Amino acid sequence: MKSGAILHACTDWEDYAAQMLQVLAAEPSLQNTAADYAKRPDTRPQTKFERRGLGLGHGVWDLVFRKI
Repeated sequence: MKSGAILHACTDWEDYAAQMLQVLAAEPSLQNTAADYAKRPDTRPQTKFERRGLGLGHGVWDLVFRKI
């Protein structure tokens, strides 16, 4: 990845989100763009599965990191 590149990951599985956050935050060449999880960027389309899950009260976690 080039400097300034964005890595965006998203999951509806909370344990997986926590693991991804831990692994990505430990990478010195990446900088989290949020304090922990990011708000869903407008550039990421919301899938029908996500809409359904949110309607059922499920969570969705976005991680947005920038390459230093």
